[in-house]
Formats: sequence, structure tokens, C-alpha cells
Amino acid sequence: MKTPRVVIRDDACINAKDYKSRLYHIYMDPEVKDDINRKAESSEPLPDLIKNAYYLLGRDWLVTKEKWDEVKKEVPPVMITIANRTETAARIKFAFDHKEILIPELCDSERILQIDSKVLEEAESQVEELEIKTSEPDDENNNKNGTKKLNKQQQAELLRKMVDTVGQKGQPGEKIQNVISVGMLSEGWDAKTVTHIMGLRAFTSQLLCEQVVGRGLRRTSYEVGPDGLFEPEYVNIFGVPFTFLPHEGGDDNPPPPPKPKTQIEPVKEKERFAISWPNVIRIDHVYRSSLSIDFDRIDPIELDPYESITSAEMAPILEGKPNRCVGELSEIELKGIAERYRMQTIIFETAKRIYNNEKEKWQGIKEHLFGQLVWIVSQFIERDKIIIKNDLFRNEELHKVVLILLNMNKIIHYVWQAIKLENTTEINPIFDTVKPIRSTEDMRTWYTSKPCEYTDKSHINFCVYDSTWEATESYILDKSKDVYAWVKNDHLGFEIMYNYQGVFRKYRPDFIIKLTNGTQLILETKGKDDDQNKVKRDFLDEWVRAINAHGGFGKWAWAVSRHPSDLEGILRNINNGELKTVIEMNEYEKE
Repeated sequence: MKTPRVVIRDDACINAKDYKSRLYHIYMDPEVKDDINRKAESSEPLPDLIKNAYYLLGRDWLVTKEKWDEVKKEVPPVMITIANRTETAARIKFAFDHKEILIPELCDSERILQIDSKVLEEAESQVEELEIKTSEPDDENNNKNGTKKLNKQQQAELLRKMVDTVGQKGQPGEKIQNVISVGMLSEGWDAKTVTHIMGLRAFTSQLLCEQVVGRGLRRTSYEVGPDGLFEPEYVNIFGVPFTFLPHEGGDDNPPPPPKPKTQIEPVKEKERFAISWPNVIRIDHVYRSSLSIDFDRIDPIELDPYESITSAEMAPILEGKPNRCVGELSEIELKGIAERYRMQTIIFETAKRIYNNEKEKWQGIKEHLFGQLVWIVSQFIERDKIIIKNDLFRNEELHKVVLILLNMNKIIHYVWQAIKLENTTEINPIFDTVKPIRSTEDMRTWYTSKPCEYTDKSHINFCVYDSTWEATESYILDKSKDVYAWVKNDHLGFEIMYNYQGVFRKYRPDFIIKLTNGTQLILETKGKDDDQNKVKRDFLDEWVRAINAHGGFGKWAWAVSRHPSDLEGILRNINNGELKTVIEMNEYEKE
């Protein structure tokens, strides 16, 4: 077999829970998990950490490819990605197809294979006929230009054949070098050319890790060297928390008795207190035909090299542990990629991605707008709106390019938000097509050992307490004359997507309240504040404005409770119409 190598350390901040590199189990990073666990369009950018990982692993793949080319190997080395869901796989494929991962050799669409249940279903059901090159003579199934039309069954068979023959000379999968998969763990795979593996999913057991790593352990050569041993072959792995360690066992003592659990569920006798809400997956913006931006109003964005990974050290796993002996370690760094690109290329790429993300909403002449975006991004950089918190990265151009490259999502989002603020003419909520409206009736029964108490005005039988503050406020909500019904947002599925520093995350406000005047109030309880919480409220504010502008879901409002003592005043003022708009509520919040 090949020897698996995993990341043991890098030059950035590490995971605070286990002190391992963030590349060790990428999926569990806070910047990644929420972002790739949502319904997203294929064109939506990947989190910066995932792109960072692809730059490093892709750079190492490129070095491997160059070595294979030197010895004239007829097939390329293969990098495979095991993604968590079809939407993530589609986003990865889009990023490579559109060269958003700036390693051109990996972005050849004809050498990329996306394989998952969704792709197979489309291959078996699509009506359009696929044309492939053929040398067969012209007949009723062949075109005069030397192509052959395949029916649906043949398309599915060709796709399956490509999967089964990756790395095999003279076969359909011969030239494949970048495989993006979701469901490959349920079937065998015999490819010998896998040299790099990217894991972007949860790994709940070492057995699952071993299944993924097993996709890359077949050797390419079994020739014995002069010493009577095989030449060492490696597969480099990011994102798979792999050890080959035996599972931990227990001792002879019996397990402690389980804590008593309370059954939490909506109850029929209180269904009059049911609360529903629109199930919004995103808010679309419509922009003016001519963009403007006041740079004096934009605060600089800070980039910290400590938060980005520019080099990583890998060690082979032997007997369940990394072998850190001299000569066994392998280092990956990004200097080679940065040398390919100038700052002007980075500016153009940033403008292109902003343009592509919103291209369906631009008004007027789109080419004119793209030119404006290039100018805005260049001005953003030239006016020192990017502050780098490190002298080496600030003053050395190559290091500066690397850092900007690894933080492109943050910069794109920062510029994009500034454009939105000054150029939006309309916002429109986009609803989930499968379930556009959700309700407390949808909650599935669950069990908890946390403290909880029966509720009077909630469709859910008990309110589960995570703090004494919540216990106090739930009592106030039950007793308030201004409240008709309320529910704690726990296991309900009410989430607002927000973008913080270029990463999409899920925000779950604390309470949904239906006041006696019919207004539905989203209430957040927050003692201490920070920049991330302010961003959450910006997206909550936008959500409420979009729903109220839509007009089909009644009147909505939001507010923040800074202390249990202010809750009754918030409820009374909003219910009496003294705070009529979101803007007024913002002013109330400041007070």
C-alpha cells in the first residue's frame, strides 16, 4: 500500500479544542461547517479555509505531476474530494471550472469528474443527447463531423465507465485528475493513481476515515528496488482525521445511569399558539445601473497572517501515530503559486467574482458595470483599505499577494457589502421551493436532560433553559398582556443565513413572539456585544425588511433585550405601535 500522510502542524492558528491543524478536520472548523451544510447555488464561493486547503494540496499535487511528467508517466496523479452533500460538490466543481482556484493545471474541465447520486440521476434522466468523439464510420447514430450521439442509458454507462477506469491507459477515465465525489464510500474503487485526498464532510468514526483513505492506498508500482523493498509511495490527506488507532475501550465499571430526560414536542391542546414563518434561503438585491461608493465611509479591513495557512508540514502515519523522524516529513508552501500572479490579476479576479455572484441582478450595460467593479476594487486596494498585521507580509510583495489570495472571500464580501449599502434599489426574499413556510407544528419530538418548565402561551409543551436569563424572560413572555403566543427557537429550524468575513453562517435568534396586535417579533437576548453580533443583526434587519416589503406574511419586527428588566418595555412599546419601523427599533436598541 501507499503510506498515508496527514497534516501535523502549520504556520497559522490551530484548533483550540484539540490543538491540531485546522487542515486536519476541515469540516469541523466554525468557518466551514455551517457554510457547506446549506442549500447553496453552485456559483456561491467556497469558504476561504477550503480554498486555502485546495491551494496547499493543489500545489503539492502540481509538484507530484511535474515529477510524473519528468519520468514520462502516461496518466496524471489524481486528487479526490469527498464532500458532504451534492450542493458542496457542485460548488467545488464550479470553483475549478471557473478557475477560482488559481492552479490552472487542476482547472481543466475535461479532466474533472464530478460523481454523486445527483449527477448519476441527471445522466440517466436528461433528455439532451451527449456527443463524444468517435472514429466509427458515419451511420444513423453518427454525425458527419465525427461525433456519436448517446442515449440516456449509454450516457450513464459512459459516466460509470469513467469512474471505474480512472488512471487506466486507453480507457475513458485515462486523463481524469480531479475527482469530486459525495457517494463514493458505498462502492469499491480500484484507482491506483490517487495521490491526494481532500475530506470535506463529518467523520464520525475511524472506520469512515479508513474507507476514505482506502481510496488512495493502491500503489502505482510493485517493482522491487535494489534493497529488495518497494519504492515508498505516499497519499497526502487533508480534512480526514485519520489515525489507524484502535477504538478506545472502557473499563470494567458499569456506565453511569442516564439522566432523566424530558420529552419536548408541540401539543395539540395548545395548537392555537402555533407560530409560522417564511422559510427564506436568501435575500436577493437589485442594484442601480451605475455604481457609486464613498470610500471615506469605509473602514479598513484587517488581514492577519496568523489566520491563514501559507505552509503546512505532513508526516506519514505509522502504527497509528505520525512519524516525525527527519527525512519522513514533507512540507507544502505557497510561494510557487504567488509567483505566478501579480496584484492586477488579483484585482481582476476579485471584481469578476463580485460580478458573477450578482450577475442576474445587475441593471444596464453589464460590461460597463464590470469595468466599474474593477475600478472600485483597485481603489479599495490603492487607498490602503487593507491593513496587514505583519511587517513581512505588509512590505514584501510576494507575501502580500499570498495573504490577499487566501483572504479573497473576506475582501470580496467587504467590498460587496459597501456596494450593497449605497447601490441597492430593491430586496427580494427567496423562499425554499420545497417548504416555503415552516411552523412550530413541524418540530420533531426530542428529549433533553436540561432544566425546563411548562409553558402557557407556547405551542411547545416545555421551554428548555440554557441560562437563568432565558428562564426569567420565558416567565415574562407567558405572563405579558402584550403577548398572544411565543416560542423559544430551539429545534425549530428557524435560521437566518449571514455572511461574516466572507463565510456564510447560521444565525438562530432566541425567540419568536406573536403580539396581541398581530405583529410577529423576533427577539434576541444579548448582554455583551461584538462585531459578529452586529453583523447578525444587520442580516436580521434585512430579513425583516424584505418580508415586510413582500407583504404576504403580515407585519414583522425585531428587537434586542439587553437585560431581563427591559423586556416588558420592549413588548409594550412595539405592541402599542410606538416603535413602528425597524429604524425606530434600531434607535430604541441604541438607547
